[in-house]
Amino acid sequence: MSQPVRKSANLSLDSDLVSLARDLKINLSRAAEDGIERAVKAERERLWRIENAEAIAASNKYVEEHGLPFAKYRQF
Repeated sequence: MSQPVRKSANLSLDSDLVSLARDLKINLSRAAEDGIERAVKAERERLWRIENAEAIAASNKYVEEHGLPFAKYRQF
């Protein structure tokens, strides 16, 4: 698997937090990247739920009215 291309970025961070992270030998770039990755994932999920709200509501309504499809075959 190839390494992702890295891009420099200037960030303004809480100086106390940076000091604590350095004292704990936390890689600031990796920690920032992990946090940004989580934020991107959460925002994409939020947008997906908005974009698919109508289909989700229709599916939920069907289940409320008719039950789960193939429910009689469930073994749990």
